[in-house]
Formats: sequence, C-alpha cells, structure tokens
Amino acid sequence: MKNTVLILAAAFLGISATASLAQDYKIGALEIGHPYARATPPNAPVSGGYMTIRNTSDAADRLIAGEAGFADRVEIHEMSMENDVMKMRELADGLEIPAGGEVELKPGGYHIMFIGLDGQMAEGETRTVTLTFENAGSIDVDFSVEDINAMRGGMKKDGHGKMNHGG
Repeated sequence: MKNTVLILAAAFLGISATASLAQDYKIGALEIGHPYARATPPNAPVSGGYMTIRNTSDAADRLIAGEAGFADRVEIHEMSMENDVMKMRELADGLEIPAGGEVELKPGGYHIMFIGLDGQMAEGETRTVTLTFENAGSIDVDFSVEDINAMRGGMKKDGHGKMNHGG
C-alpha cells in the first residue's frame, strides 16, 4: 500500500511538472495556449508544432509566418482527407484566426512544420519560435518538446494500443 501511494504521488508530480512547463502567451487580442512540438528520433528532418490560438477581438487575424533558429524553415500546414487519402499542404496565405473564435493546431489538422532540423528534438527540451501574425505582429513562443506517444493519449510504443482498425 505504501509503495502504491509513493508511485501515485510520483506520477502526479510528474504530470504537474509537465503541465507547468506549458506556457500561455498573449499578443494584442490573441492568446496562445500550450505550444508544444513533437520529439523526434535522431536525424529526423522535420517535426510538428501545435497550440491553441484564441482571438478575443472583433476582427480576424492571420498567422502568416514563423521562424526558428533550430530549423531551416517554418511553414503553416493543414492536413485533410481527400478521396480516402490523407494530404498535407502548406497554407500559402497563412491561417485565419476568426474574430471571437479560436483555432486548435493539432496532429492530423492545422499545424506548424519545422523543416530542416539542426538536430534531434528531445522530450523535455524547449525550443523558441517566432510567430508572426498579420495584425498583432510577432511574438517569441517557447514550444515544449513532448513525446509523440504521450501526445497520442498514452498509446503503447507500438502505436496501436487497443484501437479498432475496422476489422
């Protein structure tokens, strides 16, 4: 029983420490919540960045660019299904953040691509990215690097967990 309590306490502290690393940012009427990036294996050329952007203004704004010292390029992307095929494309005009609304950048949807990484992105690190918005301007945001399996809601390392694959 004593060991169980210690294990639960350690797990809670670990979760609390991870949650406290995530920061929120504000620039103008925009609020940026929980920016994080995927950890990568050695020599991976790309990683993804995710966050929620809320617009408290009565006018839309647009995420139009990004810059990071650890990547050759930062692009704003969208993933979508077309004829049963998952496609990813860069959003040439950026990503609109609607007036009074919010956009969630997440795996399988809108996201930031860090292309041409200068090295492995390891869990627990923080990487600074400059995000540029059409109206609000630019802001430096620290992305916490998180394990890809944790981002999947605790799936097993084999990536399948107990998912129903339609069979």
